[in-house]
Amino acid sequence: MLAAKHILQDFYFDNKYSKNLMNYTITLTEAEDLALQYVAADPQDWIDNAAHNRARIAIDEICDLYVKHKLDNNQPITATNKPDMVLAAYEEGLVKTAAQRNEEAASQLPS
Repeated sequence: MLAAKHILQDFYFDNKYSKNLMNYTITLTEAEDLALQYVAADPQDWIDNAAHNRARIAIDEICDLYVKHKLDNNQPITATNKPDMVLAAYEEGLVKTAAQRNEEAASQLPS
């Protein structure tokens, strides 16, 4: 039986958006946990930082797409902060999740 370590990850923008926190749990084997401890003084902090930083990069990408779309189409930019821009981009169909994009790509492959 593998020893496992569960690590929770909370994602949120700020207090306004914290009502919809997402928790992610990962399971590491004992060897994976020890390996992570070898490269990180605090594995939880390392995981938190990696997830938050990748989300920050994606937020910036989505905001750039949102603003570019609005400017290119002479539309008002009604979302005035990054969390609102992300939500608006999804609501307006300007972006899709990676899972949605993968599903669309797979459906277009020859049978």
